[in-house]
Amino acid sequence: MTPVDVPTAPGQPGSERQTSPALDPAARERIERARVLIVGVGGLGSPSALYLAAAGVGTLVLADFDAVDASNLQRQILYSTADVGRPKLEAAAARLRGQSPAVRIEMVSEGLTSANARQLIAGADVVLDGSDNFPTRYLVNDACVMTGTPNVFGSILGFEGQASVFAAPGGPCYRCLHPEPPPPGLIPSCAESGVLGVLPGVIGSIQALEALKLLAGIGRPLIGRFLLYDARRMRVREIALARDPDCPVCGDAPIINSLVHYDQLCAPAAAVPEISVAELRAWRTSGHPHMLVDVREPWEHGVQAIEGALLVPLGTLDQNLARFARDRPVVVHCRTGSRSARAAEHLRAAGIDARNLRGGLQAWALP
Repeated sequence: MTPVDVPTAPGQPGSERQTSPALDPAARERIERARVLIVGVGGLGSPSALYLAAAGVGTLVLADFDAVDASNLQRQILYSTADVGRPKLEAAAARLRGQSPAVRIEMVSEGLTSANARQLIAGADVVLDGSDNFPTRYLVNDACVMTGTPNVFGSILGFEGQASVFAAPGGPCYRCLHPEPPPPGLIPSCAESGVLGVLPGVIGSIQALEALKLLAGIGRPLIGRFLLYDARRMRVREIALARDPDCPVCGDAPIINSLVHYDQLCAPAAAVPEISVAELRAWRTSGHPHMLVDVREPWEHGVQAIEGALLVPLGTLDQNLARFARDRPVVVHCRTGSRSARAAEHLRAAGIDARNLRGGLQAWALP
């Protein structure tokens, strides 16, 4: 689909394009000529779009299919109560046009799909991924790799955020971190994916900054670097992330050469037995027989882990069933308790006495 163009309004106050005097003329010119695709104009896309428009980016292409809901307003700062029920693209374009009339805005009302992703992404200088689901995240990543377009990634959940730049020359892609989408039935419930309203503003602003650095050719972008932001403790960490030569899409011999839009898998997990942090601490102190299993990814385990926990990533449960104890309870944990609830459900179906650690590592780390 060809994006719908929202014309600028010459002659209005502020219709002259505004760029930062901190940049040299060549960098400002590159930004003014740039075309940025923002996938998802929600929590992350809202601050990103506002700052990129204010920075004088030439063209913003907005891809979204949703309407504004009252529940969005605590984190999606592009919108007001007057916009509830209105298509997000329509409301976003009006707000951005009012802020920066010189910025050209194009709209893709069906969002990003396997049918249009490659063409839309090929026409952009940078893609900013503001999506909130795995199917779109993998679709953006794969199309960016196939077209050679940098992908400014952001992700948020609860009090924590992540950011990086994928698919840049010589750098990793999202599949170098997570080769495949989570298995059906083993991902957190959409209803459980709450987020502190301020957090998208932080991560979305980082994404806008990274996009501007790429466009202007300045600084050191987050290529090969994965940023972890913990709002609860106001802590920022960074881990190195190298391109995987065996990556299925950006590796030396890629096996993924066409785009697939994975089904959105968002069914809630069935209720499973839980154990509190206090109960687990008592078990560990008293020597109560149990097995502790971490179902996060290896890079997460490397950053922070509970001593003695066996690492079995969520997507590898089936091939590791023989490693789980059958003669004592198995306590599974993740970061927040969502993934581990799925894991516990899956393990119990296999005949294992699995319990979910309520609140996960976040609860364990609290004083």
